[in-house]
Amino acid sequence: MSDGSVGIGVVGLGGMGTLHARRLQELGADVVAGADLVETQRRRFADEFGATVYETHDELVVDEAVDAVVVTTPNRFHEPIAVAALEAGRDVLVEKPLAHSLESAERIAAVAREAEGVCMVGFHNRHAASMRMFEEHRARGRFGDLTHVEANYVRRRGVPGPGSWFTDPELAGGGALLDIGVHALDLALYALEFPEITEVSGVTRTTFGDRPDYADPEGFGDNWDAEAETYEVDDSVSAFLRTAEGQTISLEAAWATNREEGMDFRVRGTDAGAQFDIGDTDVTILEAGTAGCDHYADVELSGDPSLTGYSTQDQRFLEAITAGAEPETNTLEQALTVQRVIHAIYRSSESGRSVSLEEADLAVGQRAQLN
Repeated sequence: MSDGSVGIGVVGLGGMGTLHARRLQELGADVVAGADLVETQRRRFADEFGATVYETHDELVVDEAVDAVVVTTPNRFHEPIAVAALEAGRDVLVEKPLAHSLESAERIAAVAREAEGVCMVGFHNRHAASMRMFEEHRARGRFGDLTHVEANYVRRRGVPGPGSWFTDPELAGGGALLDIGVHALDLALYALEFPEITEVSGVTRTTFGDRPDYADPEGFGDNWDAEAETYEVDDSVSAFLRTAEGQTISLEAAWATNREEGMDFRVRGTDAGAQFDIGDTDVTILEAGTAGCDHYADVELSGDPSLTGYSTQDQRFLEAITAGAEPETNTLEQALTVQRVIHAIYRSSESGRSVSLEEADLAVGQRAQLN
């Protein structure tokens, strides 16, 4: 960072890695290196950014031009890359989820707590205009006490086909819950300011994995491999969470399901409620009154469409690097809480009953001792 700009190295040069590289470059960072196992991806990245490219992350994290590392690989590889980068003294931004399993996420967290660099996790929807307006009105007390959040991220048809890493349990760690449900879950916890979760109940389903008519017609369907083994990951999940303060969260996430698709997010409060689509720019605030006569008041707030979640998130990452201080948002501890809840949802589905986070965590510790 000798010239004042942050040197960025990206590991995983697909669409998400390129998106981060472009945003960070626009924000004034210098994209100096990239790593990917695929040669064509490396060539494309080098041509666009003039960056040095490597086949693996090992050389990238010790490249003296690299100040910070962005990790956008399949979930299973988050841990070795993030740990290597943190141990090399680099700052790290890991795309969601933190890891493919709770055990792996906890190992990343243990290293990050002792490392010099900062570690952020990529939950960009927190920074969309809709959520930023909700936050401001929540801070002003407009909603009263928040009581319940309905968080939905549902596709009618959108299964990543067998043959993609998204449907490989060894690489992804899970299916729709870890891929898209994690966005809705994180946003719900964030809306309630990460309350203490006391009980988790969930059901995951594997319904459409061997049916190409439920593949994503606009992209993932191209990955469909008729000869691939039928995947074992979840393609939908329904979950319900209770907090120590009596608040609740209901979660619906699906790659495919025979209902109308939607990303609607609804928050209930004692004085008002709010609803918007995850990642959108607009918010509706729902209130009631008696001035003049009994009435409903639906207030539409239209946010600045130029405020994108990705850009703001990456800006916060650069600000944390420059300040040399832990980020105020997208923290590793928050991401670890999200991972604990995901783990509990899977354990609840397996056991057929509700579980506490502590009970689910205990199962992780017992497995670690057996290994």
